[in-house]
Amino acid sequence: MCEIRYKLLIAKEMGLKLKYIFNFALMFPEYITESKLRAFIKSALIEDVGTGDHSSLACIPAEAVGAAKLIFKEEGIVAGLEMAEKIFHQIDKKLKVEFQKIDGDEIKKGEIGLVVTGNKQAILKAERLVLNCLQRMSGIATQTRQYNDQISHTKAKLLDTRKTTPNFRMMEKWAVRIGGGKNHRFGLYDMIMLKDNHVDYAGGIKNAINSTVKYLLTNCLDLRIVIETRNIEEVKQVIQNGTGKVHRILLDNMMLSTTAEAVKLINKQFETEASGNINLNNIKSVAETGVDYISVGKITHTYKSLDMSLKAVQEL
Repeated sequence: MCEIRYKLLIAKEMGLKLKYIFNFALMFPEYITESKLRAFIKSALIEDVGTGDHSSLACIPAEAVGAAKLIFKEEGIVAGLEMAEKIFHQIDKKLKVEFQKIDGDEIKKGEIGLVVTGNKQAILKAERLVLNCLQRMSGIATQTRQYNDQISHTKAKLLDTRKTTPNFRMMEKWAVRIGGGKNHRFGLYDMIMLKDNHVDYAGGIKNAINSTVKYLLTNCLDLRIVIETRNIEEVKQVIQNGTGKVHRILLDNMMLSTTAEAVKLINKQFETEASGNINLNNIKSVAETGVDYISVGKITHTYKSLDMSLKAVQEL
């Protein structure tokens, strides 16, 4: 009962829905909701449009109808087409969006992602927000796919992190899923993650674990515990004090030989996750140590947006 009450309370506070709102094949978590997306789009449009798109209002008749094509200018993995449709429809429900690609498709230069038809002023009002989301999400999905391809021969799963753009996290984590990665915790509220600073402030591994377990029981919380370790000695301390309490041991900034030693020592008693200074050049070797997960901040904080444009079609 305690666990159920807690989850219902959080769901109520965050406006969560029981059903997924995206393509069911992507298995999206409940924290990405229609209401949150509408709020994001509204906020972004206030920032961009303000008192009005005066450029379009000045030279295009209010009743004019036309079309535009989304054209890719480089190859990669497309992500954000569903998001684009939501933006178009929030601005004008009468806009018709026809997809020629779907999220997750490989794309080439010159290919068309979608065609939007309807009120010209509405199309132009949506243009920049649509492109901003699509370009960034596609860049993340493309880089995620590159990382994922490097470890596809192993059991390791690629995770994102909280190293995201403020107020754009939903879309960035959405893009990671489209690119083939998995989402780590969404925020500070949905997982206990005891990092080096937590451990040091708490007075060590044992104190951090015991205090956390007490806190969860006192507050009737059902959250998984992940704890960061910096060396083999800390790994041993987690094994000694965390059995039945800790869910996953994070191996942070360890040499490959140390990571492999830790995985062998843990011996599947806990899930394992490697992190810290992981890039395309070394992720394959990290995965081959036998870790269960590899978290990479670079896939959401250091990526190149994919170039694309929305071009007017002169005749329908």
